[in-house]
Amino acid sequence: MNSPATVLSYLLTRNSSFIACYSRQRLRSASRNSRKSWGTILLLLAVLLSGCRTHSASAPAANHYYRNPNKKLTTIGRVVIVELDNDSSYPQISNDVTGSLFQALQKKQVFGLTLIHQHDPSWRSLQLQRDSTYTLEQLLAIREMLKCDGVLLGTVTEYRPYPHMSVGLRLKLLDLRDGQLVWALEQVWDSADKTTEKRIKSYFKSEKRSGFAPLHEKLAAVSPLEFIKFVSYEVAGTL
Repeated sequence: MNSPATVLSYLLTRNSSFIACYSRQRLRSASRNSRKSWGTILLLLAVLLSGCRTHSASAPAANHYYRNPNKKLTTIGRVVIVELDNDSSYPQISNDVTGSLFQALQKKQVFGLTLIHQHDPSWRSLQLQRDSTYTLEQLLAIREMLKCDGVLLGTVTEYRPYPHMSVGLRLKLLDLRDGQLVWALEQVWDSADKTTEKRIKSYFKSEKRSGFAPLHEKLAAVSPLEFIKFVSYEVAGTL
């Protein structure tokens, strides 16, 4: 069995974040003390695992979603994304979010995509109630009218531009051939949330690839269009 000093030396060597939490003097004295008790080592390990997590990974993007394990997105063919309903007090936001989602989903190239607005005569002629469960007959009518195999519907459930940016979405993708739910998502993005801030930084590092990344990160927290692009990017990442 390894001695207590050996275990302590291993912990100090393998984890650089531990070094940031203790002064060099304490590290030297700890390494010289070959009779350090196991209780002290366990205490140091507890500090390592809890108090020094200054660089923990951010939460996964858009983690409140569902994907049907029995459905392959690539087999759907063509999907129509219908302009989202709007439960917020900002009439323009549904059009902005829908357009941004359309562009983000197009980049994924999972299926063919067509955008249709609420005021489009072909959509209005279907006379469908929002947020309702459609019958197979209604789904067949959508398929025949819009010439597609899937439809993406949803609602902007929340939008606040101040005191900090916040966007809430509820989305679902239906297979019009059999009426099954293929994918669904419901989540709120808040720019004041720390994990969201970390994901915004990751987004700009991976997507923007610019020397002005810090400036873009701050812009995303205050610019509605930039924040919506970030939200759309995360939504597309779940497909």
